[in-house]
Amino acid sequence: MSRPAACDAVGVHPRQGYRWFKAARGKNPFERAARSGRYLSEEERLRIADLRLAGAGVRRIAAELGRAPSTISRELARNSSRGGAYRPYAAQKRCRERARRPKPRKLDRIKLALQVELRLVRNWSPEQIRDDLARTFPDRPEMHLRTGRAIRRHRGEPRRASWSKIRDMILISERPAEADDRAVPGHWEGDLIVGINARSAIGTLVERTTRYVMLLHLPNGHSADAVRDAMIPTIQTLPEHLRRSLTWDQGTELARHKDITLATDLAIYFCDPHKPWQRGSNENTNGLLRQYFPKSTDLSVHSPERLLEVADELNQRPRKTLNGQSPAVVFARLQAES
Repeated sequence: MSRPAACDAVGVHPRQGYRWFKAARGKNPFERAARSGRYLSEEERLRIADLRLAGAGVRRIAAELGRAPSTISRELARNSSRGGAYRPYAAQKRCRERARRPKPRKLDRIKLALQVELRLVRNWSPEQIRDDLARTFPDRPEMHLRTGRAIRRHRGEPRRASWSKIRDMILISERPAEADDRAVPGHWEGDLIVGINARSAIGTLVERTTRYVMLLHLPNGHSADAVRDAMIPTIQTLPEHLRRSLTWDQGTELARHKDITLATDLAIYFCDPHKPWQRGSNENTNGLLRQYFPKSTDLSVHSPERLLEVADELNQRPRKTLNGQSPAVVFARLQAES
C-alpha cells in the first residue's frame, strides 16, 4: 500500500503520515499498550499531536482520550518545543529511556558497602545498621541507607492506624533529663530478641551508665504476662537506687507495664514509634547477643544458666566507654553504694 493510500485509510493528512513514517523508520510506529494505565501509550501521544494540530484544547483532548486534563497539560508542557509544537515521538523515546535507565544501588558505593559489611559480621540487624550509620555519619547522606522520604505506597492502599495497643503509656519525652547523659546510674533500656518465626524470645535489659546486661528467661513465649512475670523478680534483685527507670519500645509484650511498676517501683517509659535509636545501648547489645542467639533458631531451648553465662561474658568485656573497665566491675561498685 502506498503512503497516500495508507494515510487515507487511517484518516490523516499525508504530511502527518509522512512524519509517522520517518519517525518509525519503517517499523510499526505503535506500542499499542502502555506499561500501565498510569502512563500514556505511543498511540495516545500520536492522537494528542493530531488533536493539537486540529486546534483542540487540553480539556477536549483529555475527554477524547479518557484522561485527566492535568495529565494532558503535563505531557504538553514537558514535550513541546519552544515554539509550542508537541513532539510525540520524542516524548515516547524519553518515556522509554526513563523506564529502563540504570538506577544506581547504594551498596555499589565501596565505602558504604564496607561499613555495612563491618556491621553485618557483628550480626547487626538492617535497622541497627541503618540507624548506626545515621549516627556515625550525620552530615554525609551518601553514607545513609535511607533517604528520609516517606515509604511509598501503592495507590489505593489503606494506611495503617498509628495508635498503640498499650494503655497509659508514658513517652520518652517525659523521662527525667538525668537519664539522657548517663551520669546517674539506674536507668535501663529493654527489648526482646526473637527467634525463628518470632515464636521464642529472650528479654534484654541494659543499664545505660555501665552497659551492664541482664537477660530474661522466657521459655513459654513472650506474651505480656510472660514478660511481666520474668521481669519483676529480675528487677527486684536490684537495690532501689539502681531501678530508676526503664525505656522500652511500643511492643505489646510490655502491655503489663503498670503491674511491673507497681511491684518494683520502676518507672517505665516508651520510645516514639519506629525510633529504635532512642534505646541505643540496648540495640547495640542486641547485636552482640546475636552471636550467641541467632535469629534463625529456637531461643526457648536455652536454660537460665546459659543466659547467665552469656550475660556474664558480655559484662566481663572491658569497654572503652568505661575507661577500660568492664561493666561487671563498675556495676558491682554501684551496687555496693547505699
